[in-house]
Amino acid sequence: MRVFLTGGTGFIGRALVPLLQREGHTVVVWTRSVARARARLGADIDAVDAASGEAGLTAAIDGCDAVINLAGEPVLPGRWTAARRRALRDSRVGLTETLVRAIAAARRRPRVLVSSSAVGFYGDRGEELLNEASAPGAGFLAQLCEQWEAAACQAERHGVRVVLVRTGVVLGRDGGALARMLPPFRLGLGGPLGSGRQYVPWIHLHDLAAIFVAALTDDRFRGPINAVAPDAVTSREFAGALGKALGRPALLPVPGLALRALFGEAAGVLLAGQRVEPAALRAHGFAFAFPTVAPAVADLLSGTPIAIGPVSALPESGATGPGRDYLRRRRPAYALRTSMMVRAPIEEAFSFFSKAENLGLLTPSGMGFSISGRVPDIQEGTTIDYRLRVGAVPIVWRSRIVDWRPGERFVDQQERGPYRSWYHEHSFRAVGSSTLMQDCVYYAPPLSLLGRLANRLFIVPTLQRIFRYRADVIRLRFGAA
Repeated sequence: MRVFLTGGTGFIGRALVPLLQREGHTVVVWTRSVARARARLGADIDAVDAASGEAGLTAAIDGCDAVINLAGEPVLPGRWTAARRRALRDSRVGLTETLVRAIAAARRRPRVLVSSSAVGFYGDRGEELLNEASAPGAGFLAQLCEQWEAAACQAERHGVRVVLVRTGVVLGRDGGALARMLPPFRLGLGGPLGSGRQYVPWIHLHDLAAIFVAALTDDRFRGPINAVAPDAVTSREFAGALGKALGRPALLPVPGLALRALFGEAAGVLLAGQRVEPAALRAHGFAFAFPTVAPAVADLLSGTPIAIGPVSALPESGATGPGRDYLRRRRPAYALRTSMMVRAPIEEAFSFFSKAENLGLLTPSGMGFSISGRVPDIQEGTTIDYRLRVGAVPIVWRSRIVDWRPGERFVDQQERGPYRSWYHEHSFRAVGSSTLMQDCVYYAPPLSLLGRLANRLFIVPTLQRIFRYRADVIRLRFGAA
């Protein structure tokens, strides 16, 4: 299918795009910055500039088989001032109305519109068990969701099947609620919100992406779908699972009064309880990869094994290969090793990982990765200049490809950047119809005397974050064994 997507560069979109591509779909992204979309989503998308207006939107939708609408300003943080409420409505209701007008005007209309909504539709309902047939609740967020869904349903008048995905709290590695919760929990200062008795409808990001993909092709998906895991937990139980996974206490509640003082009415998003069940998904036989909270949290806090330790011996290329002079001049102190089985033939796997355009897709979005200037074709001797951030620190980096063996391996080394030494070997080996991909990075941190401390406190966690995020993208894009 040719799938038109809004909100593609956001938290959910960055997980959905590689999964759509894995299923063989072509993705057309509607974006305010074509360059940013390509930098974040890789080489294999089509990008359409939102500046082209409704005429350009209609032309882009014309001929697409499906539309997925993920766009919407974040509900948190921030107080719901009058201006903020207008922005929330415009980014949801207003944009959805514009999409439906473009669908109506298209000569070849899409067959399905899958539009985001939220379990905020139900309002604060305490312990009442809620399914897709439950009535809407009260309050600003419930009214907003009701209007949002009503706008999407107008597409039914033009012969389009409409699916309304009511998402819960989305748990992912690179953003969303979990990213905001982790800092205090890592310090042992985490705990339930308010009383802790309210239910928290949650879902793993990969399961949510799979729900959107299923809704495209399964005609049984129609109307509201509760995109929540079947394991209903309270805020106290959720905090306990997160604390246990981190090996930290999770006993310090955040008082509701403090949240209301900070967020005003918007604090209701954190304090409201919705005991939501995924009744429609259960009826359709949807198989959750993470139906219970403990394995979901464990997956997001650990992931692919990554070994980092002192260098015991230089690689063979350090003695006889193309990196020998570099590694002798800039002797590494540590080595990172990780491997992953990719469910793709070696030609396909090598092609994907050897495209410079895909580096941004494989890098956490918060690092702001972008290639400087023209994106080069990778071959031996190619240099790649790019920028990124680690925390608030901007970094300029130049890599050179010093070994290039298509279908087997390639090596890049840092010529300019934060490390005293950085030498990265990418190796590929066919295992049946899959590919064993192995990475070995030899590096020496900056700050020679303080390098060990910097490595333990900052560099190792950052490298683990990057490589585990990359493994998540690989799992979505290709599947992994």
